[in-house]
Amino acid sequence: MSLDLEAAARVAEAAAGRARAEILPRFRNVATETKSDGSPVTEADRAAEQAIREALRAERPDWAILGEEFGEEGPADGPSWVVDPIDGTIGFSRGIPLFGTIVALLDEGEPVLGLIDLPTLDERYVGWKGGGCRRNGAPVRVSQRSDLADAMVSHGDVFAFERSGHRAIFDRMAREIGMLRGYTDVFGHAQVLSGAVDAMVDTSLNAWDAAATQILVPEAGGRCVTLPDANDRLTLILGSPPLVERLADWFEPPA
Repeated sequence: MSLDLEAAARVAEAAAGRARAEILPRFRNVATETKSDGSPVTEADRAAEQAIREALRAERPDWAILGEEFGEEGPADGPSWVVDPIDGTIGFSRGIPLFGTIVALLDEGEPVLGLIDLPTLDERYVGWKGGGCRRNGAPVRVSQRSDLADAMVSHGDVFAFERSGHRAIFDRMAREIGMLRGYTDVFGHAQVLSGAVDAMVDTSLNAWDAAATQILVPEAGGRCVTLPDANDRLTLILGSPPLVERLADWFEPPA
């Protein structure tokens, strides 16, 4: 199927706008619950995902949707949307404004379009296969820095390194990278897209955490390596191609 990705991007943006309208009035004004897997969820997560689903279904009722809060719907074959209404719910629930909404489009299982929306910062990153990556309409480019000695590298939560069996990787990063920063979740991914952060290692991710980044980073001139993790999750290493290559080597078992 030949997809009109620019038109699909407009649909994704409209859906993200609907999500913002649900999220922002509830920011710092919502109770937090705990899901069966131990992760937090709020009324804002659910309302935002419902709004996104309604917007996506209205335009493409023949495409499937996979979302963090409400699972899968739609046909088994063909294009599918992947949605995380609030990535960074822990921070959101504590009143920290570094959370975001993720929408991606998969074709034959591969990400072909990605959107990252940071509502409190009024920043939106959108890109699609062959179309580049833009922040609020202006092109962005991933850092091309090549030396870890003067690179700023971000990481996800330390407990996620533990859970995925990569605590030794985190400890090595802490020893060898002088500017190691904990810009977690989709906020960290966005900082890589803009070139503010040179690279990031993010472990124990679900499909909805990773899909948009997997297409946005290469469209912004960077590299994104995806590695399998424990419990059917993923590790992403993203950013400047030389740095990603070096960091990915750390995950290789000794010969």
